[in-house]
Amino acid sequence: MYKNSIKSITVVEATRKMEHYCAYQERCHKDIEHKLRTMTLIPEAKEKIILHLLEHNFLNEERFAKSFARGKFNIKKWGKQRIIRELKFREISAYNIKTALKEISEIDYHNTFHELAEKKYNTIIALDKNKKRKKLADFLLYRGWETHLVYEKVNELI
Repeated sequence: MYKNSIKSITVVEATRKMEHYCAYQERCHKDIEHKLRTMTLIPEAKEKIILHLLEHNFLNEERFAKSFARGKFNIKKWGKQRIIRELKFREISAYNIKTALKEISEIDYHNTFHELAEKKYNTIIALDKNKKRKKLADFLLYRGWETHLVYEKVNELI
């Protein structure tokens, strides 16, 4: 058997695979379309599968956006800017992005920001104040925290 041989798959098999793919973890339309591209299906079959996933609630963009925002904030400690950028990259609508950000409470947001900034500040070993300031600011900005919050905290700590 050659590595590059194309294995045909029926629409029913593809639908079941995609149901499992969606049930395992929340997915967005872009993820589904990318996965379907790897299968050898005609465009009509792909549309039929996507429609099936939507009708049976396997694919729900709003649910995906909310789950994504909660997860990236709670687990990876991302700020709203990074979450917005990543959701836009996944072609999520502005309405769903706005809805997703409501999943993060302002109190938790600010508490997490301050904890993260102080924890990182304590791990920076640079002797020069400017280097320490830059490292902390770069770290927080990369994580997607708002510039005004970052520079206020950097000035407060250093």
